[in-house]
Amino acid sequence: MLKRLFDLTLVVVGGLMLALPMLAIALSVRMTSPGPVLYWSDRVGRLNRIFRMPKFRSMRIDTPEVATHLLQDPGEFITPVGAFLRKTSLDELPQLWCILTGDMSFVGPRPALHNQADLIDLRTRAGVHELVPGLTGWAQINGRDELPIPEKVALDAEYLIKQGFFFDIRIIWLTAIKVLRRDGVSH
Repeated sequence: MLKRLFDLTLVVVGGLMLALPMLAIALSVRMTSPGPVLYWSDRVGRLNRIFRMPKFRSMRIDTPEVATHLLQDPGEFITPVGAFLRKTSLDELPQLWCILTGDMSFVGPRPALHNQADLIDLRTRAGVHELVPGLTGWAQINGRDELPIPEKVALDAEYLIKQGFFFDIRIIWLTAIKVLRRDGVSH
């Protein structure tokens, strides 16, 4: 209950503060590449329920629907502003909507793509599927894109055990530092 109240308070305050920057990002995406401003993907949420998660579109509209690290040459699909959006994590801002609707939280395991069967299976076996996915999480600040799936799941399982208000605050703080340093972003 406290976590949900914290999420709602932070999403309303953050949403108001970020409204103009988000508008500027939307305009830059629209003006630099054809297609919609937002990319909606099917993601796996709490109890393995599928939900739709938005991001500012950073890839061309003909990009295959797989995790970016599985593309042979991810750079070939990135839009003119996409690399900047990804390195700064600004492409993630529309996920505030999912926090508002309750499909996501600020902190939790990052939602898997619907077709990442190996990740979904390992998380289910570890009990991680019971958590609401997050905008950031323990695995994100401990490796982000660079982590192999078993290590990511081990960190998600550690979060399952350690989760709490002050641990979430620590993760949010460490995320801010990582984002500002652009640590752990491979594409």
